[in-house]
Amino acid sequence: MIRFSENHSLKAHNTFGIDAKAKYYFEFTELEDLEVFLKSNQSWKNEKLIVLGEGSNILFLNDFDGLVIHPNVPGMNSVWEDRNHEWIEVGAGEVWDDFVEYAVNRGLGGAENLSLIPGKTGAAPVQNIGAYGQEVCRLVEKVKGFDLETGCVAEFTAAECEFAYRNSIFKHYLKNRFIITSVIFRLDKFPEFNLGYGQLEKQVKEKGEISLSTIREAVIEIRSSKLPDVKNLGNAGSFFKNPVVPKELAEQLQVKYPELPVYAAENNQVKLAAGWLIEQAGWKGKRLGDAGVHAQQALVLVNYGKATGNEIYALSEDIFDAVNTQFGVKLEREVNCI
Repeated sequence: MIRFSENHSLKAHNTFGIDAKAKYYFEFTELEDLEVFLKSNQSWKNEKLIVLGEGSNILFLNDFDGLVIHPNVPGMNSVWEDRNHEWIEVGAGEVWDDFVEYAVNRGLGGAENLSLIPGKTGAAPVQNIGAYGQEVCRLVEKVKGFDLETGCVAEFTAAECEFAYRNSIFKHYLKNRFIITSVIFRLDKFPEFNLGYGQLEKQVKEKGEISLSTIREAVIEIRSSKLPDVKNLGNAGSFFKNPVVPKELAEQLQVKYPELPVYAAENNQVKLAAGWLIEQAGWKGKRLGDAGVHAQQALVLVNYGKATGNEIYALSEDIFDAVNTQFGVKLEREVNCI
């Protein structure tokens, strides 16, 4: 199935609910349809281009004067298994949490801690999504898709994806050049449960038996209590990354702020909790017009209904300046601003 339109509203294609419009919009469900479209419409090479999934990690500042490609490839299929693992290929257009539910229901471990993260599966490796001590890069076997520059189908192993904290090769070198059509995940038949985050462990144990299902239930409960549902309140989840800073800076800050949450990182660095920094800077629950900071989670910026992308961006700039002034820490946006 293909869908092509001009002056296409993107309001339903971004979880902030910004009513930006795309000059051209192309949606496909089969790789062959993408190849036919690109070969028969060479004018696309002269247009700006973005690849857009569910838009759960994007903030439109203006209308997009170019071509939006939406890979809506369906399907979840087992492609291989051995005694310890099963490999599942998932179409880029599948809702991420539907895949997590699918894996848990089959008794396959690895994705349960990533329950209820918004977005489509094709976007998961781009952002290297993570939560509660798990990152998707630990599950990825291969990423498959189409390279616009070479005009060829291609695939990348996990090592070739150059995964890092909320980062990958698809977010930089291959950004809007490589269109992900499916991802192959390696899941565990005999999973080791990851309960390293204290709140998660407590919530799971309250349910009795520790299992994939109870972990998923606990993660959903915790996320639902802290994060607004995008169906009711426009947002893109965590707007900022947790900053990674030199260990010496963190130690200096802890002298003044003993309660500062600090987490281990590599190369003599540590990770700070961005939400805590934003809250201490006085921004939790603040609202400027229809742009605001969520009352339960300071990492989440929200659209109360009619905020523009630029208004939400201006709010993020104010937060950036406040945190930098008070703590000497520069936040980095996790959301892509276009």
